[in-house]
Amino acid sequence: MAREMFGDVVKPSISVGSKQWYTLPLSILAHVAVIAVLIVIPLLAADVLPTPPSMMAFVSAPPPPPPPPPPPPPPQAAAPKPVMEVNPSAAPVQAPAEIKPETGRIFAEQVATVSGDIGGVVGGIPGGVPEAPPPPPPPPAPVRVGGAIQPPKKVRDQSPVYPPIAQSARVQGVVILEATIGPDGRVQDVRVLRSIPLLDAAAIEAVRQWQYTPTLLNGVPVPVIMTVTVNFTLR
Repeated sequence: MAREMFGDVVKPSISVGSKQWYTLPLSILAHVAVIAVLIVIPLLAADVLPTPPSMMAFVSAPPPPPPPPPPPPPPQAAAPKPVMEVNPSAAPVQAPAEIKPETGRIFAEQVATVSGDIGGVVGGIPGGVPEAPPPPPPPPAPVRVGGAIQPPKKVRDQSPVYPPIAQSARVQGVVILEATIGPDGRVQDVRVLRSIPLLDAAAIEAVRQWQYTPTLLNGVPVPVIMTVTVNFTLR
């Protein structure tokens, strides 16, 4: 009866759809194998290690040699022996064998060296240096000619040189000068009183070469001041 009850039940089938039951495990194994290959290949490739870089050894230079020892100090010079100064006036330690009689010369020399004045010069004249002669009197001031002072006489004349520029400009006239004549009759100084610009230098140069007789005052030659004229005329 039981067999009849379950006789209509259909046997279950393991297949799902059209695929077999073992395809699923195979698919899982294939995936696992692929993953394993992907993991193992990098590990195998990592076994090839790169060549390590060569290590360069740096050797430090040896330390410099120590400096040479300092030279020995020079030998000290021997101290000079003290020189004993002999005082000629000191009394002798031993009495001389012969004593000469005194002549008085030493006393005379001592008296001669002691004499003199304080602040004087050694070897000078006793009694001091004679006084210096008085300075000469200053030269007398020049006096102007006139009254009792007669003008000196010209003993040497010098004509002026006519300047070419004045000749070209047709400049002529009289230059008035004041001349100072020394005691020896030479012209010492010249000053222009009335000027002609183109002729002044030639007039002064001519007057400086003039010579006069000395002027006497109480029998003594004195310098004098006088007025002179230089005439320039075109021909």
